[in-house]
Amino acid sequence: MHFRPLHDRVLVRRIDAEEKTAGGIIIPDTAKEKPQEGEVIAAGPGGRNQQGQLVPLDVKPGDRVLFGKWSGTEVKIDGKELLIMKESDLLGVVENTSAAKKAA
Repeated sequence: MHFRPLHDRVLVRRIDAEEKTAGGIIIPDTAKEKPQEGEVIAAGPGGRNQQGQLVPLDVKPGDRVLFGKWSGTEVKIDGKELLIMKESDLLGVVENTSAAKKAA
């Protein structure tokens, strides 16, 4: 099934957090929190401003984003747990820092 968000909404897939801490301690499933980082799967065309003009979204499919703990609506599409949320619920885009280090 193909899903296309409307207006200023985005479809996000959670990216699972690490199962070990930096010290090597394995975190059990019962102690894990839901990750607050995800990948944009699909994005709507954008919202409308007060003049009725289309304002495109700042995110695109493939972007890694951070979002609030209780943001979005959880849905299941093709057996996958996904989130639908407004662009305003996104806190920011995670840039790839390894590429920046190689360029320096």
